[in-house]
Amino acid sequence: MKLYYDFHIHSCLSPCGDDAMLPADIAGMAKINGLDMVALTDHNTAKNCPAFFEACEFYGVTPIAGMELTTAEDVHIVCLFPTLEKAMEFDKFIESRLSPVKNKAAIFGRQNIVNADGETLGEVQNLLIAAAQLDIGQAVDKVRSLGGICYPAHIDRDSGGIVAMLGDIPSDYGFNIAEIHDKSRAGEFTEKFPQLRDYTLFSSSDAHTLLDINQRKNYVELEENSAKCLIETFFVKK
Repeated sequence: MKLYYDFHIHSCLSPCGDDAMLPADIAGMAKINGLDMVALTDHNTAKNCPAFFEACEFYGVTPIAGMELTTAEDVHIVCLFPTLEKAMEFDKFIESRLSPVKNKAAIFGRQNIVNADGETLGEVQNLLIAAAQLDIGQAVDKVRSLGGICYPAHIDRDSGGIVAMLGDIPSDYGFNIAEIHDKSRAGEFTEKFPQLRDYTLFSSSDAHTLLDINQRKNYVELEENSAKCLIETFFVKK
């Protein structure tokens, strides 16, 4: 079946995310836009995923628990998990490897943990947009050990894109997916990096405001509408 998706969205927990990006409002906008599956991928944290899951259940949207991880190489990696529990286990693992730099909300933005009603439960103190203290290989190994999938984010961007940071898309990590923000550039990147011909290219919004969230345009074909099916379809065995 065709399932319309957006697998890269930031809530108010990401300092670059608008304060109006409450998990419940993200789920509601996904429903309005006709999306079937949506992932919440805050920078270096999954602490708003529980509220997101509760909201998605209310709106009838399939939630994917995720994270946009910044590795020691300053490469952004989208990490998606088969269950909320696995994502929170990864969150705990990353929490101990966050940069010791503290967030300055007046400069970078607030980092609010909220519930499904939009009430603030607390704030993450460490700056979430700083690189975590682990490299790409370590991140990939951990995500896959938890049954998740991961892939380079927005390879067509200078900020955090693996091409801009490393000059290539190394084969060492066994990626079978890459995210390209501007879908019109897919041909350009496939020509320059022939290995992408064997990849599935996702195109997600990297939304920081509600109006940025994808419309009903990009889809994956899966046997069923579930996070488990998505992960199993694209999981790379060690």
